Amino acid sequence: MGLIADNFFPKETGLDWTPSPYLEIIQQHRKDFTLFSGTSHPAVDGGHAAELAFLTAAAHPGAGGFKNSISLDQFAAEQIGSRTRIPSLTILVGSENRHSLSFTRSGVMIPAEKSAAAIYRRMFVQGTPQEVEARVNDLREGRSVLDFVNDSAKRMQRDLGPRDRERLDQYFTSVRDLEGQLVEAEAWEHRPKPKVSMAEPKDITENDLLVQRLQQMFGVLRLALETDSTRLITLFINPFSMVPKIDGVTHETHSITHHGNRPETLQELGLIEAAHFRVLDELLTGLKAAKEDNETLLDRTQVLFGSCMGNANAHDNHNLPVLIAGGGYKHGQHLGFDHKQNYPLPNLFVSMLQRMGLETDKFASSTGTMRGLDVA
Repeated sequence: MGLIADNFFPKETGLDWTPSPYLEIIQQHRKDFTLFSGTSHPAVDGGHAAELAFLTAAAHPGAGGFKNSISLDQFAAEQIGSRTRIPSLTILVGSENRHSLSFTRSGVMIPAEKSAAAIYRRMFVQGTPQEVEARVNDLREGRSVLDFVNDSAKRMQRDLGPRDRERLDQYFTSVRDLEGQLVEAEAWEHRPKPKVSMAEPKDITENDLLVQRLQQMFGVLRLALETDSTRLITLFINPFSMVPKIDGVTHETHSITHHGNRPETLQELGLIEAAHFRVLDELLTGLKAAKEDNETLLDRTQVLFGSCMGNANAHDNHNLPVLIAGGGYKHGQHLGFDHKQNYPLPNLFVSMLQRMGLETDKFASSTGTMRGLDVA
């Protein structure tokens, strides 16, 4: 739902900028992140509907008949997901169940996980031999179903026209990819899970405890990265219809994003948004404290933070508040672009993919890599 622009964007660009109220909260990490202004996704509009396209950059998500495309995390998961036990994690911390930032190549939303305990068990709790065998049987049954559906589709193929055959070819590609994932998942079931000192968390079920739920989830996700259980995580913070338990907050979040520039409403909204940055600060601090091969885990992890709206009060999808931390870039700067003719945010996605070692020079509506963002 965006951020209050004056509380996020510094007035100066380059290296010599004065921290805004939100950036003051993460000031200790000033040399660990780069922030951007004047960026957005070309042709992505529709107010809140733009959340569907934040990691895909698919055009006009609010239009009738909209079809999404693959999200940044799943694009990477197709190539490196098999290297870890969990190819990618898609997570929601918020008040609604239906939302996710992750989409397959065919534009299908991947359901989000809300339970920190369930994620912990998936990564660190070793099942009994009987439980492992049951999961392996489930995976093999899934492959059998795919074989049956595949054979049926091939029998249909000879009766289809050119356009339908093209769609069926795309379907066959998806099936082959899924078959490969099931084989890899079966192999991981036979490998022992890593041991960690942190006990299994007890899920916080009260939706209004937003800060505490984020802290709990970030603790589990840091473990996921430390143990290399996954390398790709998306987390959607969605307090849409929530009155979070934060001192000074008495109104539902969505309603006060339509603040009409009323000072008392802006103050209350600022308390909610500032809480997000305090939790972000804790995440960055935790990643920086963890060491991996003589580097910090933050140096080896790209943390993208942002929103699909620049001004929620006007449902405006331009001038998005975005920063990237860690990842081994030359940080500390504010890269400012044209606020009227925005620079394409997908260029940042290309830079991130290349930083992960993926050979690609294009993602969605990108025109290249992110100008001004260099590797240290």
